[in-house]
Amino acid sequence: MSFAHLLLALAVIVVWGTNFVIIKLGLGEFPPLLFATLRFFFSCVPWLLFVRRPAVPWWLLVANGFFLGFGLFGMLFIAMRNDIAPGVASLMVQTQAFFTIGLSMILLGERLRAFQAAGLALCVAGLVVLFLHVDASTTTLGLVLTLGSGLSWAVANMVAKKASQADASLNMLGFMVWSSLFAVPPLLLASLIFEGPQRIVEGLAHASVFGWAASVWQGVANTLFGYGAWNWLLARYPAATISPLSLLVPVVGMASAAIWFQEPLPLWKLEAGALVLLGLMTITLWPRLRARFA
Repeated sequence: MSFAHLLLALAVIVVWGTNFVIIKLGLGEFPPLLFATLRFFFSCVPWLLFVRRPAVPWWLLVANGFFLGFGLFGMLFIAMRNDIAPGVASLMVQTQAFFTIGLSMILLGERLRAFQAAGLALCVAGLVVLFLHVDASTTTLGLVLTLGSGLSWAVANMVAKKASQADASLNMLGFMVWSSLFAVPPLLLASLIFEGPQRIVEGLAHASVFGWAASVWQGVANTLFGYGAWNWLLARYPAATISPLSLLVPVVGMASAAIWFQEPLPLWKLEAGALVLLGLMTITLWPRLRARFA
């Protein structure tokens, strides 16, 4: 991997990791479901005019938009409003890795391998530590909602895999842009129902320049740059080279939350993070290490 491409990958990691701080700041100006709506609005407008619709069935775009929109970011934003600290949230959403394994077993008939079982056990141990130490900053509701976010992300992974099978030359950036279009209606409807027209109008009317910048950052930097650059790298290097770098996202997330919000890092939180990351590393890196030693 060239040094320039490594810097590009690290730039994506920094954007994704620090994004949890941006989310928390944006939630100070917008209700969570409205903020999620704006995120996906800026992910598809005006980019729909410049990106061709992927040659996949419409239902795949709708499903990906729903599970990424309302499922992943809707629940994540609700949790981060009052019920989970940004650093812990950056760690919890990584549970999508073992939810993806579980769904692959159920839907695709894949077999659970020993190293995956070991990795899952470590992840579960980390989650148990988190649930045993709930407090005012990280509640049981927040942990459950972010687990739901991880599950929704895993379902979206299955949808994306189905889409790539339907179109072998699928442009994942185009897939993200067009599926973002279908994330907006359910999020906006949920915002109207649960947050109400008055809170929506007040949020839009009183948001500062920073609030709008946080919304645009969600759609453009986090989605279009992040996923675009990441998929560009995946097209040029083996997945085993690129994918492990994503393990740095919760590290950057917890560090940036500690710096910006002075989020405390007690020993139990570090232990939980270490267990989850070790589990994810086992799942991600073990096949590569075994092949190298073989």
